[in-house]
Amino acid sequence: MTTPTPADQLIDVHAHFVTDRYVAAARAAGHEFPDGMAEWPSWDVGTHLALMDRAGIRTSVLSISSPGTHFGDDDAARELAREVNEFAAGIVRDHPGRFGSFASLPLPDVEGSLAELAYALDVLGADGVAVETNAHGTYLGHPALEPVWAELDRRGAVTFVHPTSPPRWEAVSLGRPRPMLEFIFDSTRTVADLALSGVLARYPRIQWVFTHGGGALPLLADRIELFRTVFGGGDPAGDDGGPVPEQLRRLWFDMAGTPFPRQVPALTAAFGDEHLLYGSDWCWTPFDGALAQVASIDAAEQPPRDTWRALTTRNATGLLPRLARGD
Repeated sequence: MTTPTPADQLIDVHAHFVTDRYVAAARAAGHEFPDGMAEWPSWDVGTHLALMDRAGIRTSVLSISSPGTHFGDDDAARELAREVNEFAAGIVRDHPGRFGSFASLPLPDVEGSLAELAYALDVLGADGVAVETNAHGTYLGHPALEPVWAELDRRGAVTFVHPTSPPRWEAVSLGRPRPMLEFIFDSTRTVADLALSGVLARYPRIQWVFTHGGGALPLLADRIELFRTVFGGGDPAGDDGGPVPEQLRRLWFDMAGTPFPRQVPALTAAFGDEHLLYGSDWCWTPFDGALAQVASIDAAEQPPRDTWRALTTRNATGLLPRLARGD
């Protein structure tokens, strides 16, 4: 892989970290094999920077992946969210220009999430917040979560939504790691819930970021709209945000996973490329896998008079202006 010029440096909005304390808390809660994966990954800042330098990534925005920080006890979740958010803020502070962070919220604890988002955004200077596609079976269109969306909307906050295992995953996962299929479907499920419940319409200032090329949304957006308009599949009490495909064009999507040769072309055909972002999914994607994914992006057919690197970085600095300044 050739060394990219500064103009071609990527901004990675989907990069993860773990800490020993976080992994220990998750294991104690029964997540020995997280989401059906064989093991927990390791993470350290030196290896992450080495990956970034090899792949031509200027800045990585850190977040906690599935299973999040809430393992059943509100007080413990608040403490763990605060700990990982302060850890990420320290990494950002120690490496100017190389890292950002999306702060974890302890959903479904609404009161704790409101307190943590205020602390993370106002005190720690986080670039946004990170939530899972469902919180112990509560999907993001549920009325109980509206106070969180109202506050994030007031702030115009970036809200990164990472997939997690669905409730009763044992019945549908076929014994396979849930990131293979269920993560894709759970992202699709929660976006449909946000649209059909009217959340996207009621809180238009939230900058929602969804992962893995939008999951199955490029194929299902028209079907969701058909059921909304013909079969009454929406929420009669929800605000009408207009056709679902148009609502989804306002969302942001990263290209973590397998973007080429099929997923990104399907996504951009459905929703355009103005909100397309780069994502590595490191450290849950191994070092060599992350490099291979970047190589596939560079080898793919590029957009007219542009490159995927330049396009996604331009989009990212529009979404996260701090990163354009290299702070």
